[in-house]
Amino acid sequence: MSAAACAALVERADPDRFRAVMASPVAARQILFPLIAFNIEVSRAPWVTQEPMIAEMRLQWWRDALEEIGKGGPVRKHEIVDALAGVLDAEGAACLDTLIAMRRWDIYKDAFADEAHLTDYLDATSGGLIWTAARLLGATAEKVVRDFAYGVGVANLLRAVPELEDRGRIPLLDGTPQGVRDLAQVGLDRLNSAAKMKAQVPASAAPALLTGWAARPVLGQAIASPQRVIDGALAPGHLRFTYVAVRGWAY
Repeated sequence: MSAAACAALVERADPDRFRAVMASPVAARQILFPLIAFNIEVSRAPWVTQEPMIAEMRLQWWRDALEEIGKGGPVRKHEIVDALAGVLDAEGAACLDTLIAMRRWDIYKDAFADEAHLTDYLDATSGGLIWTAARLLGATAEKVVRDFAYGVGVANLLRAVPELEDRGRIPLLDGTPQGVRDLAQVGLDRLNSAAKMKAQVPASAAPALLTGWAARPVLGQAIASPQRVIDGALAPGHLRFTYVAVRGWAY
């Protein structure tokens, strides 16, 4: 039931990734659904309350759950925690703990301090999730996976800009059209770097990267027309998913 609960949550809250997971082998789904469900719960924790202390407590709850999983002993009763404990090892628990720690930025209204801060945020969040999934599915080329994940993170951030700004956040270091182009280009460059080295990622780990299927067209649209970021008009298109799903990778 915990696995079914994870799949149902992903279907409701993250339809892009749900499509990718459902196009993956059953064995990969058993790893991907718990990880993505965990990511959904953690990523929305800062937004379900206006009280920073309560948001901090929600994130700490998940950090404590990961600590229990990492120790290999009994874990708290929770559908997603149960499923996660069945697939996650100590290394993965530590990586996802870093993801949660970085998500504390979402609680407050401070801007990113500088480019390094933004890079660390994307590497810990998008990078931590996709790398953990890929590693559990057999990947060893961490830099290749994290380059890919960085591009995915940039694309996801750009798609979220209107909502983040509506909530009083400052998601971009430079919100000018050129600033948007530059950020999207960095993300696209990292995707291209990963694509050149895709042979280093085994086919077994491809489903982890398929979850980022929307990144390339989104980044391309942001480069060509930065106004689409402000308008919330970045959309990958259904044909893109069909294209990458047939090929089994999303570079």
